[in-house]
Amino acid sequence: MCPYYHKLYFLSIIVAFITYYHSLSKNLVCYNKSMFDTAQQLIQSANNIVIIQAENPDGDSLGSSLALEEVLSDLSKTVTLYCPVDIPKYLRYIRGWDRVVGDFPTRADLAIIVDTSADILLSKVLETPGVRHFLETHPVLVIDHHTAESTLSFEHTMLSDTVVATGELLYQLFTHAGWTINQQAAENLLIAIMSDSLGLTTPNTTASTFHVAGELTELGASNAEIEERRREFMKKSPEILAYKGKLIERIEYLLDGQLALVHVPFEEIQAYSDAYNPGALIGDELRLVEGVALSCVIKTYPDGKLTARLRGNLPIADTVAGYFGGGGHPYAAGFRVYEEYDEVVRELATAADKALRISRPGLTL
Repeated sequence: MCPYYHKLYFLSIIVAFITYYHSLSKNLVCYNKSMFDTAQQLIQSANNIVIIQAENPDGDSLGSSLALEEVLSDLSKTVTLYCPVDIPKYLRYIRGWDRVVGDFPTRADLAIIVDTSADILLSKVLETPGVRHFLETHPVLVIDHHTAESTLSFEHTMLSDTVVATGELLYQLFTHAGWTINQQAAENLLIAIMSDSLGLTTPNTTASTFHVAGELTELGASNAEIEERRREFMKKSPEILAYKGKLIERIEYLLDGQLALVHVPFEEIQAYSDAYNPGALIGDELRLVEGVALSCVIKTYPDGKLTARLRGNLPIADTVAGYFGGGGHPYAAGFRVYEEYDEVVRELATAADKALRISRPGLTL
């Protein structure tokens, strides 16, 4: 082939690739636009809306719920915030937490589930009399940023994207729909984003996340004020600090120090949870131990239930949680099972070992 035709041949390949990529990009944009349009239509057609959090509320789920309440109330919607458990004390720096109720409003005509699409994390919701029937007979919109596929056992419409927090996804929905984000809604969205991104430091924090945080600041949200309130609520009594010391003393290290584990029995859950969640008290400290790739705080209950809170220095937390039917983020996840503690620890070590070998090819434990 002569040089001229050789160049022409490769030029045609490049043009074809660009055309294909442009077409693919347009399709992706159309898909996202369609997804947001569907969510917008569902909300606009409803008058009475219940916003549901899972049984493990965090800063993202609570901030997102409160932001939805603000924006939808401005659209003249009747909004109820529902959660099957009490909002943990460490989240009560978030203004409006006390508007979350534990009684499900069966007169609603639309349910919006935020920050989860996992049946197991809604088990308390689904066990509440009348709620499963409601969800099976009413439209349900799920707004979630987790990458795992939905395991919900009832029909629902999904609004999902791989952003750092559900709060960032909601910002996209609000701006797409042209709905006003007032100052309080902006603060709630910023809380959601800062919570799940650990202050814009997680690896899945993008330039878009920084842009959204900047836009919310322009709308009146102040991260300095939020952090001041959060720090006030993070203060610990001498008794809680002493209890933290006891938790540190009984840390177990498995897989040659790669896995750090603490067991919190039910008696301690009863004694200390009202003052400070034991998982939050010790969980992040475990990740700071040299050599630890994954930390786990396991709580055990009299009915045989066991819950686990996973935090990672490597992106394996959701993989390990998935072994038990749980989920979350690569660096923060959880699961719940009904098994014996010793058996779960053995399975946990096996799952963590496999995840570590995949994330670190050639690793020898």
